[in-house]
Amino acid sequence: AFLPAFVYSLKVSPLIEKISDHKDFKKLLRTRNNVLVLYSKSAAAAESSLRLLSSVAQEVKGRATISWIDCGDTESRKLCKKMKVDPNSKEKGVELLHYKDGAFHTEYNRAVTLKSMVAFLKDPEGAPLWEEDPEAKDVVHVDSEKELRRLLKKEDKPLLMMFYAPWCGVCKRMMPSYQQAATELKGKYVLAGMNIYAAEFERIKEEYNVQGYPTICYFEKGKFLFHFENYGATAADIAEWLKNPQAPQPQAPETPWADEENVVYHLTDEDFDRFIKDHSSVLVMFHAPWCGHCKKMKPEYEKAAEFLHVANDSPGVLAAVDATVNKALAERYHISGFPTLKYFKDGEEKYTLPHLRTKKKIIDWLLNPEAPPPPEPAWEEKQTSVIHLAGEDFRESLKKKKHTLVMFYAPWCPHCKNAIPHFTTAAEVFKEDRKIAYAAVDCAKEQNHDLCKQEGVDGYPTFNYYNYGKFVEKYTGERGESGFTTFMRTLRERDHERVGKKKDEL
Repeated sequence: AFLPAFVYSLKVSPLIEKISDHKDFKKLLRTRNNVLVLYSKSAAAAESSLRLLSSVAQEVKGRATISWIDCGDTESRKLCKKMKVDPNSKEKGVELLHYKDGAFHTEYNRAVTLKSMVAFLKDPEGAPLWEEDPEAKDVVHVDSEKELRRLLKKEDKPLLMMFYAPWCGVCKRMMPSYQQAATELKGKYVLAGMNIYAAEFERIKEEYNVQGYPTICYFEKGKFLFHFENYGATAADIAEWLKNPQAPQPQAPETPWADEENVVYHLTDEDFDRFIKDHSSVLVMFHAPWCGHCKKMKPEYEKAAEFLHVANDSPGVLAAVDATVNKALAERYHISGFPTLKYFKDGEEKYTLPHLRTKKKIIDWLLNPEAPPPPEPAWEEKQTSVIHLAGEDFRESLKKKKHTLVMFYAPWCPHCKNAIPHFTTAAEVFKEDRKIAYAAVDCAKEQNHDLCKQEGVDGYPTFNYYNYGKFVEKYTGERGESGFTTFMRTLRERDHERVGKKKDEL
């Protein structure tokens, strides 16, 4: 298609494909699997976006396609209508939508900068860049080895550099504290960050001994002194450490539970079967050294073991298995979480007991061993008006409803457990309205991992609002019933107002 004359004066890249015909657009989506489309209300409204997108197109050449549809010209207006896109409703008169594998994927709602757009098109389902977080404005974000060398050369203030990988969970958890410290210490210290996961940074990894993420290095006048590690990771901890920076203190290795003095029997792959045969009533705790819940329960378990050890006519013995060392046992008994308590009677496994966590509960139960109460049915097993979606039917189901609020959750998450009853009640309120849906996705299920990542879920619960399957915004309102219902009621009132206006115009 021919570009308007003024577009040539803008030096718009020939890599941007201007489309006005529906058939051409369908062909484009059929033949390309990563397409970013700029819809504009007019050619003039598209001007600044086209300038930026020309540079983006150059950077992603061969990996992504950028198209432009001018909804202001007669032919393209029909195409925009067919695609249900109206850039007139947007503040700047432009809308950026992404299509993946021939279908609509998401609205582009990240930073409108060359770096962010290129990062998005290289990995449309990846998390936003750290510098896109407005809270991270005081962290110095470094992109290349050249930038790093320049920063170290010119910076006189003490400098802390976090080398990280974008997928690293520990890095993500630490980033809020790090950026808070960067703001609080601004002017006295410099806190910087650099994603060095890519292979091109091997030299830097070697130079600063980066063996895991995050690796935080301390510099004075461009000279690397030592790593910041084995210290607390709050903003206050960082600030306190920077007052008197010191080399890491060697950490004493943690003594394995089996090597501590206690009366719990510590069993292994080799002696487990013999022990279970020799003792008619055994409660076994499968644990992992790093598990916080196990550490919390350990003193209670030891107290119960001591009580049983000295009791006349003891109802049983307590044993423990480190499932990270004794992998054959962990596999045989399908241990997937910690701690897991199993009861063995006369050499046979009888019950799994998730509710025994204190000395009293353990002893009371052993005095009268009975089947544990059945587990609470999962949310999706209950009869409610919430639609439970999975990866493969997600987009298709949403396209059928005008307004859908989706709760992305994990069954173990306490905030999710609190929100579920309120969300369920809100769904009940609107169950008769065929244009509305309240839906849920269990992100802990393996089949939903990619979906949750794709929809920008980086914490639980996350609430996303969709209009006919198109992501519109994150819901950040109250997580009570009134918050969920007011949000939907407002949308429906707007719908009715629009219908009323159309009738008036007629």
